[in-house]
Amino acid sequence: MRIWDISPGYLNRQSLLGEHRELHGIAVILAEGKKGYSRHPETLRWAGHGQALAVRHRQLACEMRLRGYREQSPLPALAGADSWPRSYLDEPAAQFALLRSKYADREPGRIPLPRTAQQLWSQHKYSVLARDVLLYKEIGQSTASGRADFAQLAKLLAELLRQPPSAGGLRNAAQHIWGHVAGLAPAPTDNPSDWPCLRLLEETQRRAMLHKEPYLLASTALAELAVWLDAP
Repeated sequence: MRIWDISPGYLNRQSLLGEHRELHGIAVILAEGKKGYSRHPETLRWAGHGQALAVRHRQLACEMRLRGYREQSPLPALAGADSWPRSYLDEPAAQFALLRSKYADREPGRIPLPRTAQQLWSQHKYSVLARDVLLYKEIGQSTASGRADFAQLAKLLAELLRQPPSAGGLRNAAQHIWGHVAGLAPAPTDNPSDWPCLRLLEETQRRAMLHKEPYLLASTALAELAVWLDAP
């Protein structure tokens, strides 16, 4: 039983659907006081963090929807703060190492598992842009200079993606990722600048998946921005 802390984009099909199933199991235990796995370290880690667990569920659901799966299983009502667990069963950097070993002879996730801080940053940059422009510039400079530590960056990014972006930040990031597919067919019949943010993101997702646009397929933002626009 495991709830990962890194982006669901890194999970392959089996791991993605497996986490979704196990998250529902933990939610039922926490909501209804059932005893099965109630003392499991992962269950204990999420006790008192029901609203945060619901956000993780939305992250999974948005990634599933991007890949063409239909997620229609609502969580039970969960009590608890929206604060996230302070502890990890494994630190985010170790989670990448675990998946790298696990996927050695299996299908990968949507996003390639990063081996360097530069690759990790490239995959998260638009998600960070949606939340903090100054931090976006700071991390960009740090990774470009080679000063960024992979483990520290992995933890910072995993925790940053838990935070809701502002409406303006969402729009800014959505416009940036739209730029990667704006020139692909078919041409819009109206002005994308006038589109609601959700429509802009959904059309970006559709084009990225259809044309297999390499940069966006390796971006956390392609799925996770939808968490804050249209919570499944």
